[in-house]
Amino acid sequence: MRYDKGQKEATRNRIIEAAAMRFRRDGIKAVGVASLMSDIGLTQGGFYNHFASKEDLAREVLIEALAATRERLAAAGMAADGLAPLVNFYLRAQHRDHPENGCAAAALAADVARGPLATKAAFTAELRKTVTLIGERLPKSMKPKQRRETAQAIFASMMGTLVLARAVDDAALSDELLAAGRRAALALASPEQTS
Repeated sequence: MRYDKGQKEATRNRIIEAAAMRFRRDGIKAVGVASLMSDIGLTQGGFYNHFASKEDLAREVLIEALAATRERLAAAGMAADGLAPLVNFYLRAQHRDHPENGCAAAALAADVARGPLATKAAFTAELRKTVTLIGERLPKSMKPKQRRETAQAIFASMMGTLVLARAVDDAALSDELLAAGRRAALALASPEQTS
């Protein structure tokens, strides 16, 4: 059966959306093509009409999911000047508790690190854009290299905080980690902290 281009693109987007949620929740390796396709009411064979491989899908998911995270961070950052709205949005309990809808970088970085170079390249390109977004929220007095390095440290701190807050089995400790991570990320943004 042949489908028109609009329907094929809609199906491809459904696969990407379902994979993005499953990958973030369960990890890339844990999600099989057959179960993923079954989740959206399609057969495994239909997958290959849209993607050459699971790794091809993983790259697409990373690109789209990291772009979506960036859009949410940018929207959160519009609430006020400075970095605090963005940091507070990222390091909140709701983000910790729902990895399936959260930052793909925090959820999938370990999988990407073990993956092929093409997937790492896609991740790297999107990561650079996120670092740029954070850098735009830093004090204008910072020089470009200082701004980039500080933005990298802030995002690494935020990601690490989120991963740790998700990994512990103590709710109070998890909340403390989120609070400490917010303070640490904001402290990194202070021009006095960098040189």
